[in-house]
Amino acid sequence: MKITGVETHLLQVGARPVMPGAGTSRPADGHGGSRNWLFIRVLTDEGIHGVGEGSGWPRVVRAAVEDYAHLLIGEDPRDIDRLWHKLYLGSMGHGLLGTVGGGALSAIEMALWDIKGKALGLPVWQLLGGRFRDRIPVYGHAKTPERARALMALGIRGVKVGFTGAVDIDAVAAVRDAVGPDVDVMVDAHGPSWMTAQDAILVGRELEQLDILFYEDPVAPENLDALARVRDAVRVPLAAGERVATLWGMRPYIERELVDVIQPDTGRAGGILQMRKMAAMAEAHFITVAPHSGSLGPVAEFAALHVMASIPNALMLERVEFDWPGRAEVVAPALRTVDGSLPVPDAPGLGVDLILEEIARHPSVRNVADFPDDGMAFEPGTAAEHPYVQTRLSRATRLRRTQP
Repeated sequence: MKITGVETHLLQVGARPVMPGAGTSRPADGHGGSRNWLFIRVLTDEGIHGVGEGSGWPRVVRAAVEDYAHLLIGEDPRDIDRLWHKLYLGSMGHGLLGTVGGGALSAIEMALWDIKGKALGLPVWQLLGGRFRDRIPVYGHAKTPERARALMALGIRGVKVGFTGAVDIDAVAAVRDAVGPDVDVMVDAHGPSWMTAQDAILVGRELEQLDILFYEDPVAPENLDALARVRDAVRVPLAAGERVATLWGMRPYIERELVDVIQPDTGRAGGILQMRKMAAMAEAHFITVAPHSGSLGPVAEFAALHVMASIPNALMLERVEFDWPGRAEVVAPALRTVDGSLPVPDAPGLGVDLILEEIARHPSVRNVADFPDDGMAFEPGTAAEHPYVQTRLSRATRLRRTQP
């Protein structure tokens, strides 16, 4: 079997539906903010094709995939790890990969696994050593009690309260009170603007009272020493890693035991095997895995299910439960949450294919967005400065719980 071509299919993702208590508003132009999804197809001379997805700036990842393509033509797609290294070495002259290169490698490698599974008549998880479980628990996003209850109605037992900038402790407390003690609550504190280490510690100490499952991205990802300071100062589990590509990028999080949960993004971590290697390294340090999926499309979600099925230290999978309706129309079959979990596919390969006609109906418009001054992302009056990290002022009201 030989590779004969590589196709890229880029689309603009429409807006998520506005729900009571959703905590977000529909963009005026109908687009889903800056979200693009990049899907690819790797073609072979035996008529088998594989599908993949790359994230980490999809419009740019498309160019990287197309630049890689000539290195694949004529190769046997079943030599997955060797081809991954061929591509990795092919881009070394440009410097370290980052998430754009990681996104391109992820998309291609994912498609190669899909081809190999189809050729052998086996699902990818079977090729990764078999499965530990046939369903993967998911968690959803909620900033309000109403949204949290909508997730609970689907049987979902994990709710993440996410913020851009400052964390609203009262909002977290309201969600915790609404879901009760039997549902896990997580807090995502990602910026910009990012908190300083000391502010992240103050927030973390407030969160100790709310029995959260993990505290995600409390400080900027470039500042691992600050993450170590937070780890040593708070008594809540930490999670990070969604912006990291390759095993080497995740290595310090694991080897320094900076977090309790790693969160590789299936579309930009570098590929299915890279995630499997990350999980094995994490297992040696008693760290669990909860892949990021906040901006990903449905193909990468299928790939994440195969990874999560095949590793012993799977925690749960992030899922955008109330997404743009087109999510279920650009691929077949569409995943549906049942009793708080997703089924592990049994079909050969990844178990999903692209609906090219539907994808073509949503051409890409943009893939970069500005951060609005929503009263939380930046300190009041500083949004026009576009600060990356800020010290939070008015600590008594912005970093602490006001309602006991």
